[in-house]
Amino acid sequence: MKLKIVVLAKQVPDTRNVGKDAMTAEGTVNRAALPAIFNPEDLNALEQALRIKDLNPGTTVTMLTMGPPRAGEIIRQGLYRGADDGFLLTDRKSAGADTLATSYFLSQAIAKIDRELGHVDLVIGGRQAIDGDTAQVGPQVAQKLGLNQVTYAEEVIKVEDGKATIRRHIDGGVETVVAPLPVLITVNGTAAPARPCNAKRVMKYKYATCPMERKGDEPWTNLYASRPYLTLGQWSIADCGADYEQCGLAGSPTKVKAVQNIVFQAKESKTLTSSDADVESLIKELLDEKIIG
Repeated sequence: MKLKIVVLAKQVPDTRNVGKDAMTAEGTVNRAALPAIFNPEDLNALEQALRIKDLNPGTTVTMLTMGPPRAGEIIRQGLYRGADDGFLLTDRKSAGADTLATSYFLSQAIAKIDRELGHVDLVIGGRQAIDGDTAQVGPQVAQKLGLNQVTYAEEVIKVEDGKATIRRHIDGGVETVVAPLPVLITVNGTAAPARPCNAKRVMKYKYATCPMERKGDEPWTNLYASRPYLTLGQWSIADCGADYEQCGLAGSPTKVKAVQNIVFQAKESKTLTSSDADVESLIKELLDEKIIG
């Protein structure tokens, strides 16, 4: 069964290195001041897409990411692992987007892929990004496109007869659900990790770039004319037929006022045994401090 899969992936600032310059005066993340990495759960999502491709000959996997020109690295990382192509959504007017504006731009791009490049059967992304932890973008994209959605997935077991069978993690256990295509799936970090980059694919795509990434003086510039696969897709808001007023800061009703790096330090600790006396002592202390009632 040939399928067309779109993988939503994001280049995120490494939140393990948040400093005083992490925010701009406008209340947006200063991405230039932080190291950029592939959002971890999006790597889990990519692996699920590639496993579906392995089981369904003829299936194609398209990377879709939104960000500044340097976010083209996300597409390359997908190509190194087995994706077929990808598109970078980049536009100055999309900067500072919250989840509402981001999901709108992504949904318009997916609609363009579906309309011009072939029917999209599955959209797969990570549960959430580490720079926001909202878990909102995937469900919002599904709502805007009118897609079925399955969240907190740990494994896409199979896709056949127009349906996807998915195991998902829920409070208290796991459940297996069957969803008709097309469907959007968000994947947990507890799913299978991404496969390593393939050496042959790294050699093939290491010079693949989006037009805005190029400076024009690269030693391999002459390769772009003879190897079309080295030119990655790049779309603006206008290319996707999207409304500028629903993108970027203009389309973002939420604003981040500040980011702080907080380190918790324990001032004191106690070691308790499982004896009745220690348990009773702890309960009495908690009652006295009005922590429990």
